[in-house]
Amino acid sequence: MSTLEKLFKFHENKTDPRTEIVAGLTTFVTMAYIIFVNPTILSSTGMDFGAVMVATCLSAAIGTLIMGLWANYPFAQAPGMGLNAFFAFTVVLGMNISWQAALTAVLIDGIIFILLTLTKLRETIVNEIPKNLKIAISAGIGFFIAFIGLTGAKIVVQDPNTYVALGDLGETTVLLSVIGFVLMVVFQAYRVRGSILWGILIVTVIGISLGVTEAPGSLFSMPPSLAPIAFQFDFSIIQNPDFYVIMFTFLFTDFFDTVGTLVGVASRADFLDEDGKLPRAKQALMADAVATCAGAVLGTSTVTTYVESASGVEAGGRTGLTSVVVAILFLLALFISPIAAIIPAYATSPALIMVGIFMIQGLRDLDFDTWTELVPAAVTILIMTFSYSIAEGIVWGIISYTAVKAGSRKFEDISITMVLLSLIFVLKEAYL
Repeated sequence: MSTLEKLFKFHENKTDPRTEIVAGLTTFVTMAYIIFVNPTILSSTGMDFGAVMVATCLSAAIGTLIMGLWANYPFAQAPGMGLNAFFAFTVVLGMNISWQAALTAVLIDGIIFILLTLTKLRETIVNEIPKNLKIAISAGIGFFIAFIGLTGAKIVVQDPNTYVALGDLGETTVLLSVIGFVLMVVFQAYRVRGSILWGILIVTVIGISLGVTEAPGSLFSMPPSLAPIAFQFDFSIIQNPDFYVIMFTFLFTDFFDTVGTLVGVASRADFLDEDGKLPRAKQALMADAVATCAGAVLGTSTVTTYVESASGVEAGGRTGLTSVVVAILFLLALFISPIAAIIPAYATSPALIMVGIFMIQGLRDLDFDTWTELVPAAVTILIMTFSYSIAEGIVWGIISYTAVKAGSRKFEDISITMVLLSLIFVLKEAYL
């Protein structure tokens, strides 16, 4: 028996190395947009673009490699969309907290996640947060990201009279964003692997040909230095009362995003046992937690399991070799920083809109017929989108859920966890 067979159990999983390698390539192409998009988002806080790109690739490689070698699952990881938006636009720009302090929160989030994974508290929390609230939070983040994409593309602009208005669609960069979005939608409709990545690259090339964007001096170079952002922590943030809301949001979103993705993709790959549980779940969750800690040390926001892993599963990926291939490709991507540096906002903004739409799809599972479930979900989405704050959306979603259920005398639907969180958040909103 070969070393690879012993490590990945190809025969047991009814696959072979060639299929796994193709699946790894498929997953990477599908999620490679994060190499460009994550630095674009985090650099808005003042973080160095090139350094963030390196941190993105390294943290993705670390988490995905652990997932492949330890958990033996074809699940890829990288800094999470939504969590990076929360990091940049809510925590740093919205709360006026330094990116160094925000990285500290990410590090502590990872440490807590490790501790939660070592205990059975994970199952307790998962079971006590209402399903419809989880769906609403994911969809709300989708609307939030899509709105960021629309404003970044200048398709939607600020207006002193109506707050927001439609931008000038005749402007070249705005038109390029629209073209990019249409390309991504068409590619996705035809199930083209890497639809978002191809859209970004094609629109960038069009922009270069029109003279809107300068061509890179070279295609490859040594990776930029991590020095500007690595090991940059500010533990004084712990004294700030807002820190605990930030912490909860990072932990909550990462926690359920990871669990939801793992279960969803595992179900499609037929990994779940007869009780609907995922074997080696602890190893899979631990990979996510360790990668988050590593990402914070390197200088990026929370690392999570990517739903794009489903593309590799559909291509036949069934073992950790798929993940190992993805990790290797992320390491090779370190050398394309000249290309990443010239990718413009008009190319990445449509990607944000697309990712937002993907996340909004979860609303199909929302209970629209039960008023006491629908209202808190709607509050979560509306507050999150229009207050420009993921944290406030979650806070008021939980408060409204408890209030609506209590007011309707449906006390059996309210867990102790929800009551405690609601009390904490009410006190926070009243006094902090």
